[in-house]
Amino acid sequence: MAKVPSCEVVLVRHAHSTANLKGVLAGRDNRVGLSDRGKLEAQELATALQSGDFDAIYSSPLRRCKETIAPLLDIKKQKLEFLDDLVEMEYGRWSGKLLSVLAKEELWKKIQSRPSTVRFPGGESFSEMSLRANQVLLAKAEGKRRIMVVSHGDVIKSIVAFHLGLSLDLFQRITIDPASITTIRLPGSQVVHVNSIAHLSKGAVGTKVKRDRFTLGGGAGTV
Repeated sequence: MAKVPSCEVVLVRHAHSTANLKGVLAGRDNRVGLSDRGKLEAQELATALQSGDFDAIYSSPLRRCKETIAPLLDIKKQKLEFLDDLVEMEYGRWSGKLLSVLAKEELWKKIQSRPSTVRFPGGESFSEMSLRANQVLLAKAEGKRRIMVVSHGDVIKSIVAFHLGLSLDLFQRITIDPASITTIRLPGSQVVHVNSIAHLSKGAVGTKVKRDRFTLGGGAGTV
């Protein structure tokens, strides 16, 4: 029997953004770029990933993802392909609002406990986001040895949940910090590691940190 080719998928969340800094749910606002902290994280990501070879690098088309991967592309001189299906979730009328305000909404409880039942007002459902993200990842991984995917917190969480065999209602148990690295091997859905931040100045092993409590959109990571 012929051996099925394997592919290692390296998932990178965009670095800390100006919306993360302000505690705002950015959604698909393309004006949102990296914060000063995020710019440093992007450089640290480039250092951590520069020695690896990738058959392809895919990204959400949003500015904060482009700025995150730019330092690595300057080193590797590799082509970047934008995929609309890797874009941030469409949060509809929730986009651009403070997370501290949104957390008081009745819908927030369902987002944390039963996200599979949630559609954002004027926006997308978690199930629709998960379906498009996982479908495009599997399609792009086929026939390749190693790829990188640069995307957003909730998108990556939904991919990890799928490969762990978790219900979407449990995906809020997964943490995906800004500029973190998650690795999955296909086929077989082997989740090698999740939310690695050892390459970041603030993610050093043993460092005591306080975690942002607002997880919608992936959260702002350690503060």
